[in-house]
Amino acid sequence: MGRYIQRRLLQMIPVLFIVSAVIFLVVRLIPGDPARVIAGPNATPEQIDVLVRQFGLDKPIWQQYLIWLQNMLQGNMGYSYINDYPVNDLILQRIPATFELAFVAAMIAVVIAFPLGVLAALRPGSMIDLISTLFAALSFSIPGFWLALMFILVFSLALHWLPPSGRPDLTEQPVEHFKSLIMPALTLGIALAAKLARYLRSSVLEVLSRDHVRTARGKGLPERIVLTRHVIRNALMPVVTILGLQTGDLLSGSIIVESVFAWPGIGRLTVQAIGWRDYSLLQADVLYIVLTFMVINLVTDLSYAAIDPRIRFE
Repeated sequence: MGRYIQRRLLQMIPVLFIVSAVIFLVVRLIPGDPARVIAGPNATPEQIDVLVRQFGLDKPIWQQYLIWLQNMLQGNMGYSYINDYPVNDLILQRIPATFELAFVAAMIAVVIAFPLGVLAALRPGSMIDLISTLFAALSFSIPGFWLALMFILVFSLALHWLPPSGRPDLTEQPVEHFKSLIMPALTLGIALAAKLARYLRSSVLEVLSRDHVRTARGKGLPERIVLTRHVIRNALMPVVTILGLQTGDLLSGSIIVESVFAWPGIGRLTVQAIGWRDYSLLQADVLYIVLTFMVINLVTDLSYAAIDPRIRFE
């Protein structure tokens, strides 16, 4: 497995190089430029030219890319155009908030999806199966931003139970901190739970019809042993794949949810970088998102061997 991990890590290098070039070009296709945003609408052409030269935007685009690539390889992602703050520090400040939100949302999804999906598969056509189907249909049809706004209207404006936005400091206001986490985590967790529940139901139903499950039951094994050792474990492969992909999305910062709840994570930082035309910050954000997906995909692939001992990576 060690050689497999090394090979996958080496494969990431050319992919990141290609992605960095694409990111650099696409970011510069965004209308406007940071010099005009910083200078303001009343700035003179001379003031804008000074900022353009200061940011190096007057150089050919290939030369700008080589300068940025050289700095990136040295671990220097540059400075934010707007507040003249190191991009590395800005991202590191936002990562804990995104990781916290992603972890809680994933836990909510797993707690809801696993019992719902397994019970729906064990009792097809029953009330629990109907509830699972209805839950999935509603979750798929309701946009995330609409659900987030409904949570704010009900729990913040109407009932005054939870704060509508923000993330208070955990050490200074622990109770308010956890209250602020509930609605964004539920918004993300419910959508993920619906996907996991449907995939788990389908996978468990398919495994239940296999010969080895009928053989295990024919031997007189307790139903609990049959489910845990022979059914659920074999049904986890597609579910783990979906969970891995969705976790990568959560760790990269759910842009819509973080923006609605003003959650200070990577997703909201990316939206702000787009609005500010902050090339350095936006390039670093997108590169972080791509790297997150690549690492999560690697971890997901490695988890297959833990689930199914027949899988080897030699």
